[in-house]
Amino acid sequence: MTMKSTAERPAVHLGHSMKPRQLTMMGLGSAIGAGLFLGSGAGIKAAGPAVLISYLVAGTLIILVMWALGEMAAANPNSGAFSVYAEKALGKTAGATVGWLWWLQLVVVIAAEALGAAGLLFSVWPVIPVWALALAFMVAFTAINLAGVKNFGEFEFWFAILKVAAIVLFLAIGGALLSGILPDVASPGLVNITSDFAPAGLGGIATALFVVIFAFGGTEIVSVAAAETENPERSVTTAIRTVVWRILVFYIGSVFVIAAVLPATSEALASPFAGVLDAARIPGAGTAITLVAVVALLSALNANLYGASRMVYSLSLRGEAPRFLSGLSGAKVPMVAVGVSVAFGFIATVLELLFPERILPALFQLVGSTCLVVWGTALVSQLILRRRADRDGTPLPLRMKGFPGLTIFGLVLLGLIFAVGFSAESSRIQLISTILLIGAIAAACRLGARFAAKSETESDPSRDASTANLPK
Repeated sequence: MTMKSTAERPAVHLGHSMKPRQLTMMGLGSAIGAGLFLGSGAGIKAAGPAVLISYLVAGTLIILVMWALGEMAAANPNSGAFSVYAEKALGKTAGATVGWLWWLQLVVVIAAEALGAAGLLFSVWPVIPVWALALAFMVAFTAINLAGVKNFGEFEFWFAILKVAAIVLFLAIGGALLSGILPDVASPGLVNITSDFAPAGLGGIATALFVVIFAFGGTEIVSVAAAETENPERSVTTAIRTVVWRILVFYIGSVFVIAAVLPATSEALASPFAGVLDAARIPGAGTAITLVAVVALLSALNANLYGASRMVYSLSLRGEAPRFLSGLSGAKVPMVAVGVSVAFGFIATVLELLFPERILPALFQLVGSTCLVVWGTALVSQLILRRRADRDGTPLPLRMKGFPGLTIFGLVLLGLIFAVGFSAESSRIQLISTILLIGAIAAACRLGARFAAKSETESDPSRDASTANLPK
């Protein structure tokens, strides 16, 4: 596994000023957003308390994926991350396809985060319409992402600290409520969980699973950001270990509290964290946690915009996207890549103006299964590259334990998720749509590669199409 990218042009370079603590908090920032603060309520509505099964399954899978990504990122910190690794393991078309797929996924998520944050803020401050708030958020975070990565990382660090502290406080209050130790507040106990654990059966769990996968999506951004840290090999190892267990504690703990306090039919699940705190009768707590949720969604928007811009920047360097997307500002920020990545978010604000309260639910359903494809590609790439490294005797800074058993287990788990997904009509449509999208992206990548090879051959007759695509 000699994983140094030879296909990238060396003329331009990103900065390397992000600190390890910023990398760790960025991983949390990208994952703790709309999926937790809004998607958890949608998951409980779909599956009832059995949504906990969906979280455990998806959580196990993301642990294995992050371990695999950590091994590859420590060996080759690259802004293209799993797209570059897929190219080395499976070929250029596979690498380009997964890169573009992840970019499209994040572009949709960015819009969802902006609309979700705007909707929450409007619920406690109904002065400025949702579409206008979302537009303001998009402008502000575009500006933040155009700043240097050091300033961006520090901003994201403190954003993530705030929401982590809020979740810890939420878990403490929820635990006190369930234990019956809050004065003058009756504890709901575990009746909501034990009385009807899986009201919608396996179909509900399958439907919720794709909502949950959307929630965990974005965690892989750690492998992308590793390329801009001061000490990539050490930073990514620390970040992977820290991010994984914190996310599982925060997600599963929070969802357990919500499912125990709020029935699956409760209207309060539209803003589940506020609903739990209102049930605890803590004055102003519901409003406060809603504002924290706004910050959390904006933090995730910030991190995901970063990840999307770096991925399309890497695709440009490798000749899989227009060359102008790799242009850097004086602060070593890919300006055009940021602009292209944020464009759909601005379009979504216009759609929200035209179709109020219908855009965010549609966005939630759009990206769940794309996460599965990205994660599956990462596992397959690690399986191939690790075996290649072991065969060649290549030393690795970080080695995934339990290889190849745990990697294969992750792929089996992924296969079971797809099988369950095809058993439910709602997720089946989503999976088929994703397969069609992948086919379209792969075809476009192959056509683009052939066009580029033909152009190079015509401009330099000494090169033919068989050599034009070889790494320089």
